[in-house]
Amino acid sequence: MTVAPLRRRLGLAYCAYTTTRALHLAPPFLLDDYTPRYMMLSSVDAAKKRSAAYAHLRNCNLCPRLCGVNRYETTGMCLTGDKVKVNVIAPHFGEEPCIQGHHGSGSVFFSMCNLRCVFCQNHDISHQRNGQDLTPEELGDWFLKLQDVGNVHNINLITPEHVVPQVVLSILHARDNGLKVPIVYNTSAYDSLASLELLDGLVDIYLPDFKLWSPASTRRLLKADDYAATARESIKAMHAQVGDLCFTPDGIAKKGLLVRHLVMPGFEADGADIMRFLASEVSRDCFVNIMEQYHPDAYVGRPNTRSKRSADKEGEPPEKRYADINRAVTKEEVSTVRAAAEQAGLWRFCDPPGHDGFHL
Repeated sequence: MTVAPLRRRLGLAYCAYTTTRALHLAPPFLLDDYTPRYMMLSSVDAAKKRSAAYAHLRNCNLCPRLCGVNRYETTGMCLTGDKVKVNVIAPHFGEEPCIQGHHGSGSVFFSMCNLRCVFCQNHDISHQRNGQDLTPEELGDWFLKLQDVGNVHNINLITPEHVVPQVVLSILHARDNGLKVPIVYNTSAYDSLASLELLDGLVDIYLPDFKLWSPASTRRLLKADDYAATARESIKAMHAQVGDLCFTPDGIAKKGLLVRHLVMPGFEADGADIMRFLASEVSRDCFVNIMEQYHPDAYVGRPNTRSKRSADKEGEPPEKRYADINRAVTKEEVSTVRAAAEQAGLWRFCDPPGHDGFHL
């Protein structure tokens, strides 16, 4: 083949690729450059946030549990005092491609949580008090190490709902000592509006996981009957702060809202309701990751102690707890949620790449 026809063929292939490529990298979602929000915070506003953070530690009423305890003296439901307990701090490559990039996301896995999900996929971290205790200043120093040594794209705060005052103080400390990368707030969406108000101006990317919709489901599986109502209000507040997810030309997300939904076995109707909510009350341009990696974990599939005692007497195998979700999700269940999202008008999805290379 001569050079000219080859160029024409390659040119057509390139045009076809660019026209079908996801438009989430096109204006108005494309940024020439980006400066983290905390770097634009005035010294007066920073001082106000520090004062509010210390006040909340003395009367802990930020998360929806409203324990009201003095965390310098005792703990509430999260079993965490004035210091944070961190399980893992490291560059992480298990996030969305636009979050982890080539260098990884600077992930900070906090121990404990303000939910008690019976299926928790990270229950060894979120349900157990394992890890090192850090002051807000020590935590902020770790942010700088992740940036300067790990060369990460962002600081990714994972399950931080119960340590928001300490997170605020650590971000301000790191900012004053040279932090320059965006902050990702990676949450279960069980956040109060007061908590998000304190975070306003400090967080660049909100990454909530909207889990379930019906109060009966959240009461049974998350141990919080107000979860869905709280998540709806918090996600709307997050979007009001940072808008839709935006990227720099390298494909790395810098600012905005990215909503996750872990499809649960038998709960595709909940997933469909969540998608319709995002499209109608948040934004049809909302960037969504419909996840299919659910697996039975934590308390799911464990023997029911009551049935175990009776089964031992009768010589039969005991019943398993939460048997209805003691399986993986099916392709049909995932497809049902995806179809509901598209029918609602959502179009920006975190899909796997159609090639073997790196996905942006």
